[in-house]
Amino acid sequence: MQNAALEAFDEKLARAHMRGQWKSEGFLSAAIGGPKPAGFPGKWTWADVMGLMDEAGAVMRESQQARRALMFHNPGLQRGATHTINMGVQMIMPGETAWAHRHSIAAIRFIIEGNSALTTIIDGERCVMEDFDLVLTPNWSWHDHHNKAEKPAYWLDVLDVPLVLNLNQTFYEPGTGEDQPVPGADFSPHARLRYPWRETEPLLRSAMLDAHDGYRHDYLNPATGGPTLPTLSCHVLALPPGFAGAPRRRTASAVYFAMRGAGTLEVGDQTLSFNKSDSLVVPNFVRTRFVNASNTDEALLFSVEDTPVLKALGLYREG
Repeated sequence: MQNAALEAFDEKLARAHMRGQWKSEGFLSAAIGGPKPAGFPGKWTWADVMGLMDEAGAVMRESQQARRALMFHNPGLQRGATHTINMGVQMIMPGETAWAHRHSIAAIRFIIEGNSALTTIIDGERCVMEDFDLVLTPNWSWHDHHNKAEKPAYWLDVLDVPLVLNLNQTFYEPGTGEDQPVPGADFSPHARLRYPWRETEPLLRSAMLDAHDGYRHDYLNPATGGPTLPTLSCHVLALPPGFAGAPRRRTASAVYFAMRGAGTLEVGDQTLSFNKSDSLVVPNFVRTRFVNASNTDEALLFSVEDTPVLKALGLYREG
């Protein structure tokens, strides 16, 4: 039990805006065995998302710089789908342009329903957005979206917003109109911004079977051989018929989008069932396991993780 003299001294330190290290013992004891997961596991069904997205299209007639995107909020967090990742779905209407801007937040677009007339322009580079293509938006790159097709387009937005905000490193610059500024002479082109599905699927089919993720392909930055972005790594998984994965617990958090098929993701003591176009969220340091109960159909999932940040800081663990 703390004595009266020490309590009085603690109060004196507080008035001096100091704190004795001995008061951290409770914090350190709580960390035995690793961190507590931040937020809750979650699922958003495509039927629910589409219903609300249709309504968003009715009440928000023009996208412009206020993007028509519905972001998923983890009820166990102040913001974000995980403590480092934002996730949601964006829609752009026929003939619409979402105006240019840039920010220190990095983002990826995974196309759910696209076409050859749908494009994102990133620092002057035109990226077509067809079904299951991956398009990157590195931090501080100008970007705008254009839908010249006759039907709405939808894609998955994943951003490192919570991480950047918590580090207090947010910069933002709106464009002055629909067109991007012309890159200056010192501009260095990005190594790769678009990963077409027609090129990615054969790589997935040639992957070795992983005990946890089925067949897994990691998207790589060709310039570094490392992850797609410094803060976000992207992957696609194929769970073969009858697959029952080995359980795993990692310090990374992750989000998933079901491209095809159905299955379950066990997250701690919960089981999240998923169908085509559903979205899932997995907090950090919780045990997970994939199962595909179908004996005939595979399940495909796209995933994004915050692993690069943890590995760069020497904090990544799994087991």
